[in-house]
Amino acid sequence: MASAHLSIDLDAIAANWRTLSRMTGPDTQTGAVVKADAYGLGSGRVSHALAKAGARRFFVAAAEEGAAIRKALGTGPQINVFSGHMEGDAALIRDLDLTPMLNSVDQIMRHVESLPGHSFGIQLDTGMNRLGLEMAEWQAVASMVLELGPELVMSHLACSDTPDDPMNEAQLAEFRAMTDGCGVPRSLSATGGILLGERYHFDLTRPGIGLYGGRPYDAGQPAVRLSLPVIQTREVAAGEVVGYSGTWRAEAPAFVATVAAGYADGLMRTLSNNTRLWAGSTPCPLIGRVSMDLVTVDISHLKEVPTALDILGPHQTADDLADAAGTIGYEVMTSLGARYQRRYSGDDL
Repeated sequence: MASAHLSIDLDAIAANWRTLSRMTGPDTQTGAVVKADAYGLGSGRVSHALAKAGARRFFVAAAEEGAAIRKALGTGPQINVFSGHMEGDAALIRDLDLTPMLNSVDQIMRHVESLPGHSFGIQLDTGMNRLGLEMAEWQAVASMVLELGPELVMSHLACSDTPDDPMNEAQLAEFRAMTDGCGVPRSLSATGGILLGERYHFDLTRPGIGLYGGRPYDAGQPAVRLSLPVIQTREVAAGEVVGYSGTWRAEAPAFVATVAAGYADGLMRTLSNNTRLWAGSTPCPLIGRVSMDLVTVDISHLKEVPTALDILGPHQTADDLADAAGTIGYEVMTSLGARYQRRYSGDDL
């Protein structure tokens, strides 16, 4: 087969959720962020594993994403939608029992008018300037909204990956100023906020990237392995080039493997001549340009021709690959291509 294999360890994801949950007090619920198809790993299978581990509240970006989670989990677990109640969402929100996190006065009015009595939450902007009601807007509608009984009031930290950034304290103070005494469960922290400590935990935390072993949760168990099949090998003479535009030239005779994956599969072009694949514990440099479907790898130093090479695994995480590509692990994870054959391990059934 020419398809690469993306192996996903559901037990590792469940273990990461349990560990992050234990970092908070007994009165703090731990949710799970499974947006973007569970960061590219398959939201249905991942959500099922997390529910078995004990998660009862899940977060997605859009109502359409909530459909896959509800299909996987059935009735019971709560599914919150970060984008709130957009035009045309009413049927999905009602029929799938989704809880939109309302971000504006317009969304509040839309929700109340189209789905009176249906559950909702509120998202507040405490300084990130992305989603949510700002202080003046919230002060204008808070008494009315609180009478309607929101299930959750939340905000989002902009700089929690940097513990000493002063914006963390500023947002915490703003969140308290907006919500102290509101009588509604509160949530401020995703993975980074959990690691900032108890003052940031409130009633609910929302780990996302940490579930999958990504930064800033450096103690997390890696959950993915990506093995790319070798399609062809060839001898390259000294002075010959490999790949588009001839960006790599052999300084000595080389033995080169052509491997099935490229930028159409989420391998950023900035990885050209700039990362390694692995044959077991032996690194093999990626040489030449990353093309749409293929990369080339120098395997001159290997004793045997491998059937596949790992680009993600125990020796190279998504964050390591992101460092080489000049991006972040989130982008690497969520770019994992649809052509990969996903294989799951762990007891999620």
